[in-house]
Amino acid sequence: MLMMPHQENVLGHVFGGVILAMMDTTAAVSAMRHARTPCVTVSVDRVDFREPIHIGELVTMRSSVNFVGTTSMEVGVRVETENLLTGERRHTNSCYLTYVAIDAKGRPVKVAPIEPESVDEKRRYAAARERRRRRLEERNAEGKRD
Repeated sequence: MLMMPHQENVLGHVFGGVILAMMDTTAAVSAMRHARTPCVTVSVDRVDFREPIHIGELVTMRSSVNFVGTTSMEVGVRVETENLLTGERRHTNSCYLTYVAIDAKGRPVKVAPIEPESVDEKRRYAAARERRRRRLEERNAEGKRD
């Protein structure tokens, strides 16, 4: 998507919220393509905006389903920008989002597993499984504090 003036913050860069919304949409498409059912966002892992995105730059997002649990999926999103006049490309940020597949009544439904094949897919799968373990550990610890 080409970044336009209506997406500008007071510093002349693109609002972080615009990028977050684009990331959520991009990841949701990957989740729904895999599950072939509606999916809802459950969590967004830490997002660091490494570099500003400028008005007039082209933003490209790439996403992949990295891990599938019973009803949930972790989707990774990589954000890159391109200055269309110079051709310069930058990786501005990445994050991981978790989705749950739901049925028509909004209840979680099972999702087909993934079978990582390439070295990169296996690396992403293992890292996603570890992030999931930590997320569940944190959630269980929070439940004990309430």
